[in-house]
Amino acid sequence: MPERAEIVKLADRTEAYLVDSLLPFWIERSPDEECGGFLTYFDSRGRATGETAKTFLMQIRMLYTMASAHRAGYGGDASARLAQKGAAFLLDHYWDDENDGWVWIAERNGAPTVRDKVGYGQVFAIYAFSEYFLATGDRRGHEAALRSYDAICRHMADTRHGGCFELMEPDWTPKPPGRSGGDRKSMDVHMHLMEALTRLYEMTRSPTHRRRLIETVDLILTRMLEPRTGLGYMQFALDFTPLEAILFDTEWGRDAEPDGSPAHPLDMTSPGHNVEFAWLLLHAADVLGVPRSQYADVLRRMCDHCIDFGLDRELGGVYADVPMTRPPTKTEKQFWQQAEAMIGLLDAAALLGDEKYWLAFRNVYDFVFDKLVVTDAGGEWYERVDREGVPIDDALGHAWKISYHTVRSMIQVTRRLRGLAAKAGT
Repeated sequence: MPERAEIVKLADRTEAYLVDSLLPFWIERSPDEECGGFLTYFDSRGRATGETAKTFLMQIRMLYTMASAHRAGYGGDASARLAQKGAAFLLDHYWDDENDGWVWIAERNGAPTVRDKVGYGQVFAIYAFSEYFLATGDRRGHEAALRSYDAICRHMADTRHGGCFELMEPDWTPKPPGRSGGDRKSMDVHMHLMEALTRLYEMTRSPTHRRRLIETVDLILTRMLEPRTGLGYMQFALDFTPLEAILFDTEWGRDAEPDGSPAHPLDMTSPGHNVEFAWLLLHAADVLGVPRSQYADVLRRMCDHCIDFGLDRELGGVYADVPMTRPPTKTEKQFWQQAEAMIGLLDAAALLGDEKYWLAFRNVYDFVFDKLVVTDAGGEWYERVDREGVPIDDALGHAWKISYHTVRSMIQVTRRLRGLAAKAGT
């Protein structure tokens, strides 16, 4: 492991960047003073594009960003004030009084344009509103988190096979099969359900919420990981039979199309997503009060695969999607995998004690600050770059890419570096 001085230097650098550049990028640019909520479309120079549609995902994740920053001690009064305004805009405009749940897209003034029920968004409502209550004590957050949980339990639960339906009509009827997604489940949504239930249980300490969190952890570990490698499949049939992953008509990101096929191969996995799951699993263990060591093997297998197959040892960074047991053929790198990999690799360095995890963290960290952070345009990150770090998609913000991964990563990386430094000093 590195010397304490190196760890402290990195922690100071990361925290200064968070406080002086990254968080101010969003505090200064995103508030919509005219209509409420947040505007999040920014070009490669950090300039507003003029686009004003407001997806539920951008609004709920901005709420999480501001609430989590305030809870962690960053952003001063501004982060708390913007969290409160963001919560009010969501509560005023996105809840479906007729059918329950949160609508998917609205105009700038909050008038709904797409009323579909998207599971990815519904689970983030639990996550963000729980965080908001823990950060501010505003009872509206507590109530909204519980209301979201209730809607998911009543409308999304697959009582036959377990887990949740994910893509639904406004009245919660599952969408048609195929690219509409009504006949599929994903590790993505169930991982974020685990993340949301972790925060909900932290907020309520309800035995019911604890049981539901444990059930979700067990579901992912027993039904959604490839048995031999321990890595995550991307998509499944409703009975959890693994399927080749397709892109859905409903978007919540800008993933690349599969090469020359309508679907990704079955053995394709995301190293950044796997490592994100691993660190979120450790956090769930912390909140549940069980030893992190209980999941050490999950962490090891996912981080080792990330290092062996996902890490670009020559040029730095983590590839977006790679095979489980074969060398990668696609070499693009997306911002969010880098953000999540850094957190999980630091957890592996701390829990497993092998220097290779620290070295992998430094590889990704250096790539992020050399190639993704746009220092002369406010400090946000490019979305997608090629292997050398040349932008493929240079937007700094849009309907899906906002502050959630970047700000959260810098908060969590700073926290872990401080912890490693304290441990190194003893």
